Amino acid sequence: MLQWEDPVSPSRDMGMSPLDVPGGRNRSASDSDERTIAESIRSDTHRHTPNPFVNSRRRNTKLEVDDYFQGPRDIAKHSKWPVFFQMHGSIMPKMLIPMLIVGGWSTLVCCLSLLPWVDHLDLGIDSVLLTVTGFVVASALSLRSSTAYERYAEGRRYWGQLTLNCQTLGRVIWLHVRNRPGEEKESLLEKLTALNLLVAYAVALKHKLRFEPYTHYDDLQDLVEHLDTLGKTATESGVFEPKEPNFFKAVGERLGLNFATSNPRKVIKRAREEGVPLGNLPLEILCYLASYIDDKIEEATLPSPGLQTVAWTAITAINDCMVNTERVLNTPLPIAYSIAISQITWVYVLLLPFQLLPRLGWVTVPANMLAAYIILGLLFIGREVENPFGNDVNDLPLELYCGNIVEDLHAITCRPRRKAKEWIASSSNRMLFPHSRSDYHTWMDRSEGSIQRVLRQRPLRSAHQEQASLSRPGSAHGASGGGSSKHATSRPGTTNANYPSMSSPTPGKNRPTVTTEDMV
Repeated sequence: MLQWEDPVSPSRDMGMSPLDVPGGRNRSASDSDERTIAESIRSDTHRHTPNPFVNSRRRNTKLEVDDYFQGPRDIAKHSKWPVFFQMHGSIMPKMLIPMLIVGGWSTLVCCLSLLPWVDHLDLGIDSVLLTVTGFVVASALSLRSSTAYERYAEGRRYWGQLTLNCQTLGRVIWLHVRNRPGEEKESLLEKLTALNLLVAYAVALKHKLRFEPYTHYDDLQDLVEHLDTLGKTATESGVFEPKEPNFFKAVGERLGLNFATSNPRKVIKRAREEGVPLGNLPLEILCYLASYIDDKIEEATLPSPGLQTVAWTAITAINDCMVNTERVLNTPLPIAYSIAISQITWVYVLLLPFQLLPRLGWVTVPANMLAAYIILGLLFIGREVENPFGNDVNDLPLELYCGNIVEDLHAITCRPRRKAKEWIASSSNRMLFPHSRSDYHTWMDRSEGSIQRVLRQRPLRSAHQEQASLSRPGSAHGASGGGSSKHATSRPGTTNANYPSMSSPTPGKNRPTVTTEDMV
């Protein structure tokens, strides 16, 4: 399990000042002392906090039964089975009960018509009804599928925009907000607090889209405990949690039975009935983040008007992501369409055995079940992905997106801001690769005119290298037989007449000379 280490508790328990902890302002301890402190921190498992952005249930290599019924699916897992045989992510688990109903209905129709000891009933009808109603069913399912996937794609696009704007605002805060002179450590902690608000915003938005309005969740509580929000007040006044479902209701929820599924808005409805304001936690977090940007502008630690505009634009875009994801959540397909499409589809499936019976006989039962799986499968998939923010198998993996934001911000903050000169003037900087492996210091010893000559000749060298690679034996050009052996063995930099040398200009051309030392 991925562990987070708390540097505050060890410093307090070991009798050290927080400034003595590695990374603080006072770094008088030796390297061995720092290693001893780090080992002490790692060895004390009681001071380790599990990473709430790692879903422990989905770290197992083997799939559990619940993984087939609850999600979101772990997209990092790879299945070696062909797609045709894959069950994880398939709609089949939620089709078990409908398929049993269709199979039983088809069997009943066949028994009433074909068994010799039952009064003969001719239940077969002309297949023209199949043709007429089939077009209507196909149009209805097309509407259902297209609108559902459009909402799914919109939800993913807005979470992608949220990730982009969190990265943008995180770079502005970490790299461009200046530290106050003499208060470097305080400025550093303020930056980290502001960046944590970006993570808190993403996590709070995830819970809001799943109708979880409180702040006591494992991945959110420690991020917003220091903020005065309505969600925190509602949590302190008493959290309403629905009762644990009994066995039959839990099984019904897994199978997608409507009569067993609880109202997902029950928690919000109960809080409103008791007069407890829940507020809008993501919006409140965004207000705190905006106040931080305001303070930095007033302190003149974010002095650039351009960067101020970038920061405010990112905050507005983050707010826009919340509004649009809520729009996707609260604007499903109109209920009249949903009811009509469901009724039309089920009527078509239930009438299908009457039309197949005269031609197929007892084969009507498996044939109708196969047709029902195809038709009802599209209906159920549309219903599942219509709300892309839930806990169904094929819903968007919001935990993964929040974890990606955390990792992105960790990557931004893992190193302090460096001057450009520090990383440009490096012996590992090969700015003309692949044409030259010479480093920065080598080119600094050359004249500016030599560098300019190399830059002018670089496009020609690239063209020669590409032409030579195409004309080598075994290449597409060389294998075609269209080129001679002279073409196949020539190289840039040789004296071949077909491939001018980099050091010898083509006759008749006033081309600057580039020596081998310039390119190596």
